[in-house]
Amino acid sequence: MGEWTSLLAWGDAGWGDEMVRGALWTLVLATVAFSLGVAIGSIGAAAKLSHLPPMRWLGQGYTTVIRGVPDLLVIYLLFFGGNQAVMAIARGLFGYDGYIELNAFTIGAIALGTVSGAYSTEVIRGAVLAVPRGQIEAARACGMSGWLLFRRIMVPQVARYALPGLGNVWQLTLKDTSLISIVGLVEIMRSASIASGSTQKPFIFYLCAAVLYLVLTAGSNRVFGLAELWANRGVRRA
Repeated sequence: MGEWTSLLAWGDAGWGDEMVRGALWTLVLATVAFSLGVAIGSIGAAAKLSHLPPMRWLGQGYTTVIRGVPDLLVIYLLFFGGNQAVMAIARGLFGYDGYIELNAFTIGAIALGTVSGAYSTEVIRGAVLAVPRGQIEAARACGMSGWLLFRRIMVPQVARYALPGLGNVWQLTLKDTSLISIVGLVEIMRSASIASGSTQKPFIFYLCAAVLYLVLTAGSNRVFGLAELWANRGVRRA
């Protein structure tokens, strides 16, 4: 009974604010990582669809390696090797010999962006291949330039086909933010861990973490559902 009674007063100790703050950091991190992943995925899809074999090999190698290793391993590699890589670049290009340390948010965004980019690559590549060839040929027959064809034909069609898959990638990225707690970023899971350790009531705070994740994922489903309706406007259904 005392366990549940304390749930009514947990906000008085400031832990409620900490959990909400962790949820905000989770949302910001997921948004930045997903945006980076879409950018990487667009480049990766272009590489895999390229007529140049080295570009295709590079794109294939990226998706194979990243999708073939655990996400946690990617985070560890960037956490322990990212600082050294940045310092090596700074030393080689600018002659700077000082110490450079990437913060937890930057490491998390790059790591999750790299992971989501591998999945986004396949989603965007499949969406590009799904665009009817006849529409491209008709646009060229009408005299459209390459840029106009890309803007008026490819982007709307690719967005329509890619949105469902990108919605899944977003959900994976959102939940993968929980792994970033190992590098010290205070997101939902880290906030729950700190609060449960301080109050010795882990069930309450991990239950709250589950509710926050469900709220974020449910809201995300709604947003992507509206985006799909917008992308499919004017499309006739069989």
